[in-house]
Amino acid sequence: MLTLLVTGGAGFIGSAVVLRTLAASEWRVVNMDKLSYSANPASLTAVENDPRYHFVQADIADAAAVRAAFEVFEPDAVMHLAAETHVDRSIDSPEAFIESNVRGTFVLLEESRRYLKNLSAKHPRKADDFRFHHISTDEVYGDLGQDGLFSETTPYAPSSPYSASKAASDHLVRAWQRTYALPTLITNCSNNYGPRQFPEKLIPLTIIRALAGRPLPVYGNGLQIRDWLYVEDHAEALLLVLARGQVGRSYNIGGFNERRNIDVVMNICELLDEMAPDRPGGISRYRELISFVDDRPGHDARYAIDASRIRRELGWSPREDFTSGLRKTVDWYLRNRPWWQPALDGGCRRPGTNVR
Repeated sequence: MLTLLVTGGAGFIGSAVVLRTLAASEWRVVNMDKLSYSANPASLTAVENDPRYHFVQADIADAAAVRAAFEVFEPDAVMHLAAETHVDRSIDSPEAFIESNVRGTFVLLEESRRYLKNLSAKHPRKADDFRFHHISTDEVYGDLGQDGLFSETTPYAPSSPYSASKAASDHLVRAWQRTYALPTLITNCSNNYGPRQFPEKLIPLTIIRALAGRPLPVYGNGLQIRDWLYVEDHAEALLLVLARGQVGRSYNIGGFNERRNIDVVMNICELLDEMAPDRPGGISRYRELISFVDDRPGHDARYAIDASRIRRELGWSPREDFTSGLRKTVDWYLRNRPWWQPALDGGCRRPGTNVR
């Protein structure tokens, strides 16, 4: 039985990867997660009794804990998703982002290198097949004007402490591949959305605040543009890259769904008018709750992914368009208050913020 070590598997994208791997393959999955504020073990209730699923509560920056996991489970691949991700938090407290995203990645690379060296002597075939897959973001590229797309060759120009820390981790992964021949893969994704996303990001935050009749904050004029990727599509793409991607190569993963932030909020309001017509506070339409707030420092104007490489080389394209994916997302949050209410009460300390 092959073993996949997933870091950050109790998070938003990580839990989607864990669930899909167990449902669509015979792999064993080891989930290493320190269970920070944005992780939710309830996302994995469906598999917690699966004999192929193992949970290790540990910080990826803890080298001893990481080494122990490698020695006990002997993974055939690592999918590295654990990261601090929220831009506003990185502006307030950048140190945690350096510790997790930079040092944590360094620790994983070094432990992978040590493990692979030992594995080569014992099981050379297994060593030949080992992969280290690092999941990153389109924010490492900075922002775009009105035209153009981020490709895998776009120069890095991060704007926030968050994106700078992710850019640094990307560079570490490339260096370990180039210097030590560690068999690595990198993917850079656009904005994810879908079920089980921690309620500080734009889409779940808007849904939850609207249901409570609270103001829906939109930064600046709301004209910032993002490319939106449904999380289940992303999980499928990640597993495809792990299985068939070329070592040392990077792949951009996008949803081909560019939307202005204000339009995303308006779309959610329209869906809630239809799906949750018992509006709070006597409002006639949810859009009445929209409130424009001061823009974020260094806010990037537009992100857009050129995902032609993964489509051309690996045959991947998203299954969901934004209309179908957003409807599924709103429906999930309407039906799953027991999942998000504790997360909101326990961790969402900046309820006035929105998109990453």
